[in-house]
Amino acid sequence: MLVLTLSFSLPVTEMLLKTLLNFVTDYKGFRFGKVSFEQRGTTEQHVAVVLHPRKNSKAVCSECGKPCPTYDTAPEARRFEFVPLWNIPVFFFYKMRRVTCPKHNVIVEGVPWGDGKCTQTIEQRQFLANWAKRLSWSEVAECFNTSFGKVFRAVKWMVDWGLKHRSLDGVESLGVDEIQIHKGHHYATLVYQLDDGNKRLLGIEEGHKAEALEQFFDKFNEGTEGESLRTKKIKWVCSDMWKAYLQTIGKYCTKAWNILDRFHVKSHLTDAVNETRKEDVAKLKKDGREPILKKSKYIFLKNPENLTDTQAEKLSVLVQYNLRVVRAYLMKEDFERFWEYRSAYWAGRFLDDWCNRAMRSKIEPVKKFVKMLRKHRELLMNWFKSKRLSSGAVEGFNNKVKLTLRKGYGFRTFDALQTTLFQAIGKL
Repeated sequence: MLVLTLSFSLPVTEMLLKTLLNFVTDYKGFRFGKVSFEQRGTTEQHVAVVLHPRKNSKAVCSECGKPCPTYDTAPEARRFEFVPLWNIPVFFFYKMRRVTCPKHNVIVEGVPWGDGKCTQTIEQRQFLANWAKRLSWSEVAECFNTSFGKVFRAVKWMVDWGLKHRSLDGVESLGVDEIQIHKGHHYATLVYQLDDGNKRLLGIEEGHKAEALEQFFDKFNEGTEGESLRTKKIKWVCSDMWKAYLQTIGKYCTKAWNILDRFHVKSHLTDAVNETRKEDVAKLKKDGREPILKKSKYIFLKNPENLTDTQAEKLSVLVQYNLRVVRAYLMKEDFERFWEYRSAYWAGRFLDDWCNRAMRSKIEPVKKFVKMLRKHRELLMNWFKSKRLSSGAVEGFNNKVKLTLRKGYGFRTFDALQTTLFQAIGKL
């Protein structure tokens, strides 16, 4: 039997690491020289890449970027950290030159892979910062054999660059809220852009007093003056009923409609219902009656559609009792009709009627809520003029902020918190 064996000879192309580096970088005026793999012991190894200036190329001033004559060259090469390959560290080695600049005198040259005295290349900082969006900073440092500090500096550099080059023109809708950043009374003021198609974090300031919001508006107005101030172009501002915020918004955003945050209005009413429940529980205990309100907290706090079967069954039993918390709960559910109106006039009629009925209920927590509503009635009605500007984006961003705080197990400095939040939801 005859067996035929066919063999094919395919060309083999060996790609040098230098070719790969030329493909992923564009360092005009410089070339890659010797590339070597160096190892110390069994654990320490890295790829060393030497860079040289191209022949007849001029160094540039690191301040103004203009070509200048060379003054001298450093005897020792400076080391720069590049993106790792196969998790093997890659270092660039280059002998820095000093140039004679007519404006800045004798100064170190500027190189396209780095800036200042930072030993990290721009590519490595971008690489670490992108991974820091997906993993915690500690995990990024561990995965890529670097330090936590270098990951932070990479993210910080990216955020600073993004803040410097972002556009603040065309912002018309703002959302203002505060969030607790540490245990105790430690808050931060967050300002979001709520325009259709562009929702992002605009600013974060420490504290939740008027000074914090004023500090944001001052930064927001930088580079503008007179009628061109950015705050004077704001049309809508969605906030809670915190007096410090309302006064500051009125001071800066003189042409904007201030809208009360729907979420916070519902939250205040829910708190009134819960306070009524606590008073009823105490009264039942004092009178020696059956504790029928035991384990009923979330029954009155949840929306009806979110109740479990067990909770819905217990609610159907509780509504048969003449309890103040039941009446407060029914008023809370009835108030939801306010947000469904399309006409501001009829919504106002419903609001006034609801407030009158609530005041006759003689339930003190609910009456307190009504007094607050009447005090801010005009701001509440602005919600209809804004075509129902939703604060859902604000709450969604706040949830991302809380998730970031949990993922980072807190932050030692406010600067680190600012950096990571801008990276996460700043759209830089």
